[in-house]
Amino acid sequence: MKRDQQHKMVLALRGRAQAMKSEDKEAFEMLLKRDRDDEDLDAIALQQLNRLYELYVSKKSREDLEARWKKLRGE
Repeated sequence: MKRDQQHKMVLALRGRAQAMKSEDKEAFEMLLKRDRDDEDLDAIALQQLNRLYELYVSKKSREDLEARWKKLRGE
């Protein structure tokens, strides 16, 4: 995984840090420190980053977005 991809994942997780469990939040804080120091992540840290990203950054499907848009428009 490239450095810029890691940085984007950390940025996406930053806004969701308050919703994390304590163990996950500690792991994320360590990843955040390493990201700030411009360190490349090792294999274990990459696994943690991927796990946190899958847990806390939800990917919306097109149907979900269309349903929210209809709800906002009052349909």
